[in-house]
Amino acid sequence: MKAKRKRHDPAFKARVALEASKGSQTFPEIARAFDLHPAQVAAWKKIMTAGAAGVFGPGPRGGAEAADRERERDELPAKIGQLVVEVDCLRKKSTPLGR
Repeated sequence: MKAKRKRHDPAFKARVALEASKGSQTFPEIARAFDLHPAQVAAWKKIMTAGAAGVFGPGPRGGAEAADRERERDELPAKIGQLVVEVDCLRKKSTPLGR
């Protein structure tokens, strides 16, 4: 029978990644202390350091998502116009010839 996979909450992952980023202990030592595999400790540290810039970005979600939302908001009027034209075209095609 297989063992059930452990699911760790984000606070636990952050605590492990912060401990790894301090550099006072090696990955195997940290892994032993938190009952993890050393590769998992390294992966969480890598994810945390890659996403650390987003913490200081604008807004609560960071700059990349805000830029995506702004771009999508700018494209919406064009998309609405295109859909209106398509609906009008389909209405004209669906009317009987006698009308």
